[in-house]
Amino acid sequence: QVQLVESGGGLVQAGGSLRLSCAASGRTFSAYTMGWFRQAPGKEREFVAGMGALGFSTGYADSVKGRFTISRDIARNTVYLQMNSLKPEDTAVYFCAATARPIRTDTHWDYWGQGTQVTVSS
Repeated sequence: QVQLVESGGGLVQAGGSLRLSCAASGRTFSAYTMGWFRQAPGKEREFVAGMGALGFSTGYADSVKGRFTISRDIARNTVYLQMNSLKPEDTAVYFCAATARPIRTDTHWDYWGQGTQVTVSS
């Protein structure tokens, strides 16, 4: 079992930055692929970014490439999402997720956090 707790969301103006954190507890953090998803009101949950268990592979949604960066600190059991040049369309609840499989863009991940709200004003 893995527990995930997100933090770092908030209200920011367009063009600004935020860094989300996801603290993991439970089973060996370094054994899991970690990812970030988001869900805007009335829309389906969508993949944002992922990082492989060893940290050598990453994947991003086209809509965030060049603006968002995923990273992980194995010593702290934490994964981060640095979000720069934020746009109003980035407004959503952001979820941290973990899976024992490689990075995948669907929502069939094994563990989920409760989410943190990110609101970007224009």
